[in-house]
Amino acid sequence: MVRDAVDKKKSFVIYGMREKKNPNKFTREREEREMAKNVIKRVQDSTQEFDQEVEQVISLGRYSEGSKRLIKVKMGSQVVLEEIMARKGKLADDVDHKKIWMNKDMNLEEREKEKVLRSEAKEKDEKRTEIEKNFYWRVLDMRLKKWYLKKKEEVVEDAINQE
Repeated sequence: MVRDAVDKKKSFVIYGMREKKNPNKFTREREEREMAKNVIKRVQDSTQEFDQEVEQVISLGRYSEGSKRLIKVKMGSQVVLEEIMARKGKLADDVDHKKIWMNKDMNLEEREKEKVLRSEAKEKDEKRTEIEKNFYWRVLDMRLKKWYLKKKEEVVEDAINQE
């Protein structure tokens, strides 16, 4: 039980990676490990080598050719995981990895809490006034945060100019 909690703090899940056609389990596992390392290389800085910290790569669910399957990646330390999570936004800018998402490994209770927060953020986004369209709500570290589309100073200047 304690080991599970420690493992979860050092693990993350990759969503949206497509299964390649490979019926051989061992070859497939090696390819999945390489794909996970490739995703990690995309988010790290050129001086870092987080892909060397990968301890374990596990595909969740059954193999089905061409489908998308979750991949759980266990890292060597929690610090490395936090660094990767801080830079996961880089995947959105990468053409090859645009549809791939990363998130911390969470238990059922944490996933439910995040789901509630996401729906709450969606509600708040829909109720925004015209001035408030400069930001949107998003879930970050299990909390709702304002995420500005422009820098805060520009938003204040625009509001002053409109008055």
